[in-house]
Amino acid sequence: MAFNRIQEYIGTSDATAGTLLIPQLIMPTLISAVEKTLLPREMASVVWGPTQIQGSSFSINLESPDSIRITQVGEGAEIPMDNLDFTSITYTPIKFGIAIRITREMMEDSQFPLFNLNIAAAGTKFGENETSLILTAFNGANTTITGGAAATIANITAATLAVRNQSYKSTDLVMGDEFLSDLQNIDTFVEADKAGNTEMMQRGFVGTIYAMTCARFDTNAAPSTTYAKYAYVFDRSQAYGIAIKRDLTVENFDMPTYDMSGAVLTQRIDVKLHRSKAICKITTT
Repeated sequence: MAFNRIQEYIGTSDATAGTLLIPQLIMPTLISAVEKTLLPREMASVVWGPTQIQGSSFSINLESPDSIRITQVGEGAEIPMDNLDFTSITYTPIKFGIAIRITREMMEDSQFPLFNLNIAAAGTKFGENETSLILTAFNGANTTITGGAAATIANITAATLAVRNQSYKSTDLVMGDEFLSDLQNIDTFVEADKAGNTEMMQRGFVGTIYAMTCARFDTNAAPSTTYAKYAYVFDRSQAYGIAIKRDLTVENFDMPTYDMSGAVLTQRIDVKLHRSKAICKITTT
């Protein structure tokens, strides 16, 4: 009878915490949040660093395409005069920042290096913000290809044509998640005999389409969820630039009267579209 009584107490269906059950253990293990897929800086035509920027803003000059022309001249006739035209773009780096404050008790009682984890998480958000600025600049594209409910090969070829018609090269294709999903449903990019290789089976997607480097951006890093339906074809040597007056900076501080420690993370950055005709936007519904 005594043996049956113990069996009943240690059964989870009858016993309650604090009797004969083993107490719950919280493991000192932290699984970090997933890192989002962002647009790399090497896609920009130029990146200016802090040492190159004097003052709060600066302007760059752009040569206007086809602003100088050669004309046929008759014998003894006056030769027409022509000169290059130029335009300018002004960069004004904007300040972005976040302040982290943590009490000493939180750091003493935490299972993890709470202060360092907060700084690392904030740092990744600055990367997401940079991708958001790039995508906002992309919306200044000169041409927009309006697709239907799903992206098609015809949409991509039309976008590359729009870029090439302006004498630019279609070097890159970046896309949101829904646009990528549409392409993955197109058998041309899935079946090896049509794609011409087995890259789909190895990587999950064809890495190049029409010689363009394909890249996905995380929708949660975009300015809004509608960007999941967008894609952009552009010439990376001409499309946009990034100006960094102050790269990501971390400054620690103490607040003794509040018994707190903290850090301030700041960055001054601007993204500008250089040539709107060097990029084409594709939208789906």
